[in-house]
Amino acid sequence: MATDASPKYRTPDFHPSEIPDISVSHDGLHFWQYMIAGSIAGSVEHMAMFPVDTLKTRMQAIGGSCPPQSIGVRQAFGSILKLEGPAGLYRGIGAMGLGAGPAHAVYFSVYESCKQSFSRGNPNNSMVHAVSGVCATVASDAVFTPMDMVKQRLQLQSSPYKGVGDCVRKVLIEEGAGAFYASYRTTVVMNAPFTAVYFATYEAAKRALMEVSPESASDERVIVHATAGAAAGALAAAVTTPLDVVKTQLQCQGVCGCHRYSSSSIGNVIRTIVKKDGYHGLMRGWIPRMMFHSPAAAISWSTYEAAKNFFQQLNCSQEDN
Repeated sequence: MATDASPKYRTPDFHPSEIPDISVSHDGLHFWQYMIAGSIAGSVEHMAMFPVDTLKTRMQAIGGSCPPQSIGVRQAFGSILKLEGPAGLYRGIGAMGLGAGPAHAVYFSVYESCKQSFSRGNPNNSMVHAVSGVCATVASDAVFTPMDMVKQRLQLQSSPYKGVGDCVRKVLIEEGAGAFYASYRTTVVMNAPFTAVYFATYEAAKRALMEVSPESASDERVIVHATAGAAAGALAAAVTTPLDVVKTQLQCQGVCGCHRYSSSSIGNVIRTIVKKDGYHGLMRGWIPRMMFHSPAAAISWSTYEAAKNFFQQLNCSQEDN
């Protein structure tokens, strides 16, 4: 069975008398290096896939607030281009830029730290990967949720906000600071299973792909990470779409005709959506959601592993000097 990435950075023999440097992980990186690698990966991923995210938000914001209507990806895309031009696909990208970097820095660094702490010498334990992913998403969602709310409100058609600053100011005045975290509970409830499925699938797919051709695993490292990430992102996105619809509804409530909910209870939102739009309303936007997460995960993981590889080589050269 293939071992986890970068075995050359592990110490083959451990003696109890030795005191390891806890700031260096099993991959030979420092905590701050994981943060930088994660920040770069998250920013590249979300910026590259932002137009697809806009389509998903538009499709999900319709359900639960308006009379039932069917809108597909092609229809949503054509409508945006016709009414708003290409720029309409990028409304809110500033908020994404402000939130994605810090959130993913927390996301990947917490994941790697938890994986190192929980693995107990077994880097191929899928349960450890799942638990580490859950811990990572709870921490990163606390950072990202406010900007995600701003981003989604700016993505709506005929959004009343002029930009990130204007949205933040008006929400604070009209709804209070709590509005930025109205969807946090739903986001965590959604992202916990999403991340558990995501990381477990990613690590399993990565091992399987490396075992197919172990002699060329190092040469094809980027392809392996991209393929495993794409598979993990698609599966996790499909499973958690209903909760993502709930999250979008809560973040966009009261804006552009979206329904305002009496509470942020997940059950309350689900009942309202089902009553107004049927059960299929809970799967609105599942196609662009999968279209987003599959290539986004591939981009994110390949970028992340490339950044890690850069730091590993940098650390190696510093040790040689």
